[in-house]
Amino acid sequence: MLIRRAGTQPSGKGPSEWFTGTVRIDPLFPVSAPARAAGNTVTFEPGARTAWHTHPLGQVLIVTAGLGRVQREGGPVEEIRPGDVVWFEPGEKHWHGAGPTTAMTHIAIQESLEGKAVDWLEHVTDADYGA
Repeated sequence: MLIRRAGTQPSGKGPSEWFTGTVRIDPLFPVSAPARAAGNTVTFEPGARTAWHTHPLGQVLIVTAGLGRVQREGGPVEEIRPGDVVWFEPGEKHWHGAGPTTAMTHIAIQESLEGKAVDWLEHVTDADYGA
């Protein structure tokens, strides 16, 4: 058994290569073989969002606070709220982030395939974010 005590893992800033705006990443649990899943709590300030990206084995988001937005390629921008659970299929191109005036926090869980959990792509334009 391993207990990861709250506050014992440092928060990190979401890198500008992968995010637009101010994003804080708080690690929950890393990949621990033989398991492949890892989890983070991610907080997006208003207007902040990920770049477009995919996950080789999919991703689950559990919204815990605020009001956010998600979009899969070819689909509409949709609002997400606390208690919502979002599943992105393996390889599905998507982005997620806060609403324009409200911060949003979610727990993100994804598995690694051969050591890789995400493929980062281009940034989401302001026009796409506002759609």
